[in-house]
Amino acid sequence: MYKLEIDSAIKKIKEENSKLVCIQLPDGLKAKASIIQKEIESKTDANVIIWAGTCFGSCDLPLEVQRLGADLLIQWGHSY
Repeated sequence: MYKLEIDSAIKKIKEENSKLVCIQLPDGLKAKASIIQKEIESKTDANVIIWAGTCFGSCDLPLEVQRLGADLLIQWGHSY
């Protein structure tokens, strides 16, 4: 079972007034990407893009996202 804390992400998006949000997920969560995207978009004014590249942890930031014009990057990772 995953605890994604999507409400926290939505709160941050609203606080930042973000319009284009990129979400980065570990491979195990990529199957849930469209569900996460739809929930965020339904509860905010932001459009969400999904980073399809790899994610090996919090140090693996997709620096290319800045070129896409995203004003917020949300990265989900594993917690133990």
